[in-house]
Amino acid sequence: MSVCAVSLFIWSSGLAQPAEAAPAKELDAKAIHFQSVVADSHNDTMMKAVNPDTWLPQTDIRGNTSFHIDIPMLHAGGLDVPFFAAYTSGYYGNTPRSLSRTLALINALYWTEERNSDVFTITPTVKEIEKAVKDGRIAAVPTVEGAYSIDKDNAIGLLHQYRDLGIRAITFTWNYSNALGEGANRTYGDPSRTPSQGGLTPLGKTVAEEMNKLGMIIDVSHMAESTFWDVMKVTKAPVMATHSGVYSLRNHVRNLTDDQLKAIAKNRGVVGVVFYPDFLTYGWPEKQNTLKDYVDHIDYIVNLIGIDYVALGSDFDGGPLPSDIQDSSELYKVTEELVKRGYSKKDIEKLLGKNTLRLLKEVEKLSNYNSNSDQNAIVIQPELKMGEEASSNTPLLQAKVTAKGSKLKREQLRMIVDGISYNPSYNEKTGIMSLQVTAELKEKFHTVTFEAAASSGKVAKETIIFYVSQ
Repeated sequence: MSVCAVSLFIWSSGLAQPAEAAPAKELDAKAIHFQSVVADSHNDTMMKAVNPDTWLPQTDIRGNTSFHIDIPMLHAGGLDVPFFAAYTSGYYGNTPRSLSRTLALINALYWTEERNSDVFTITPTVKEIEKAVKDGRIAAVPTVEGAYSIDKDNAIGLLHQYRDLGIRAITFTWNYSNALGEGANRTYGDPSRTPSQGGLTPLGKTVAEEMNKLGMIIDVSHMAESTFWDVMKVTKAPVMATHSGVYSLRNHVRNLTDDQLKAIAKNRGVVGVVFYPDFLTYGWPEKQNTLKDYVDHIDYIVNLIGIDYVALGSDFDGGPLPSDIQDSSELYKVTEELVKRGYSKKDIEKLLGKNTLRLLKEVEKLSNYNSNSDQNAIVIQPELKMGEEASSNTPLLQAKVTAKGSKLKREQLRMIVDGISYNPSYNEKTGIMSLQVTAELKEKFHTVTFEAAASSGKVAKETIIFYVSQ
């Protein structure tokens, strides 16, 4: 907030003359930044945390790394709520490979949490985010970038498994098209296997509607414009462009037109502005750009649609950055530039995190996820723990089920493996539900959900990721 100057009068030669007004006091940018809840809606750090050959997690970000993000950097940069993407660009005609790669990165995030639970926690809900921030822990939000793991056979089941794993947003496409819709480049990895043409497919519409029900954010970054407009007709919940720029400032296919920006505001969505230099200015890399160019995109969006619909969407560890920011430890420099341009403390707080949290909360409120769930009525204990290796490529997947105070409804026991639903075996004496996988699992990472219902109607689920040797 500005400090109002009081006019002073200087007496000279018997005449009163007004002195120059005292300059407005500049806001303390670092104080605002580190006292705000700071959210960033996209990073690709887990891609760097896994072994590129095995896809198993290998780098603990608790220590100092050469990445854009590690835990010391997050603290130094005041970044409280980073969105960690599980990215895949797509393996055409090979949905299992895409699923395995996606699950590998989600698993790496859980591995990171397990080793750093005192300072780092996965937070699927706003309530959990708020508690983590209050406790001084990093509130990690899992997302999926590029839904190449989803096809007509596994879509609904896999969406539910992703939600159970804490996924809060899904980018339908990367730049390439897939079974849900057309990507920004309007191209396909294999023209002979073109899975979609022109905009959102019928499957994409089904996925969008189911995500609304599950409280999952539809991420419109990387979509072809045709897909974007089809999504906006379908969705009942606010959307987010997790990492995009302004087309009017840089006419890149990955940026959003004025009409798209206005549609997002009308939808009460949010645009996370990306750092990637080629989306910000012309002439890169020969002509480097800076955070001033980045904040130009923020300014443009604010002037066009208002402060309530813009946020940070860095794309840390997904590519190069403007020349004057090296990594997430320097994120406060954005706030310094906002202060220089006259943004108020209230507006800076919205841009840094409140807009993103508002979006998450509104999408949650419109969903019916877990409306009939009760983990207290039934306890499910999978034999395999999150991220463990199965004994073979045709594993026996099992869990012990204990009902408290009510009987299990045997006919409603269910297991989901990689999005496909199965009726499991159940031993009433031991309380073990199980499924013998008969077809050899070709890919490395898989996910299984154990689901049980009590006579009271309450449902309990446990979803884990496991891997097999190759």
